[in-house]
Amino acid sequence: MILYPAIDLKDGQCVRLYKGEMDQATVFNDSPADQARAFAAQGAEWLHLVDLNGAFAGAPVNAQAVEAILAAVTIPCQLGGGIRDMATIEGWLARGLRRVILGTIAVENPDLVRQAARAFPGQVAVGIDAREGRVATKGWAEETDVLVTDLARQFEDAGVAAIIYTDINRDGAMQGPNVEATAALARAVSIPVIASGGVSSLADLIALRDSGATLDGAISGRALYDGKLDLAEAMAALRAG
Repeated sequence: MILYPAIDLKDGQCVRLYKGEMDQATVFNDSPADQARAFAAQGAEWLHLVDLNGAFAGAPVNAQAVEAILAAVTIPCQLGGGIRDMATIEGWLARGLRRVILGTIAVENPDLVRQAARAFPGQVAVGIDAREGRVATKGWAEETDVLVTDLARQFEDAGVAAIIYTDINRDGAMQGPNVEATAALARAVSIPVIASGGVSSLADLIALRDSGATLDGAISGRALYDGKLDLAEAMAALRAG
């Protein structure tokens, strides 16, 4: 399991939201590039980036901050938020992103996800964000009737690199991840699943690791910023397991 430190970008700053609410943002660093360097220095193997403004706008907004991060570190980065057409996908991958995350468009235009996954093998992931098992889109502002497992299964043979599953009600709340739902999704599909939302302690990571389902990784944000989770210690524990 890989631990992905999260850098969420709002108005050019590194923030964390509470349960996906844009008006409940806590700024942790005015320089996302400095934050990326800090995570890399602590031994991070990947970084998980989210353009929060872009998720609402439907197009990249924090491009300058993302480019600064890519210039600051050599470890691979994945990005979600506002990536909804092939030109944006191509542009980000050309600028050095290792992987793009497609969320809203996975619901609205699944054929584009399949097309992108064929064009860029191993570099396209699907982001599935949900409340009570149902998918939310457009920066979590719009809820759908689409079930998480139904959406995931649409991409079973599409060649996507991973599914990033976020339980919105756990995100930034420091209440622990939804281990049961994450494990159920991982068992339902053959696509690698990365857990997101609520990972706030070493015990949470171990619970995911030992859930009985094979998970590719976990994303953590606020716990790393608050010091409740030590990145090096967490990585060592995951490797040991």
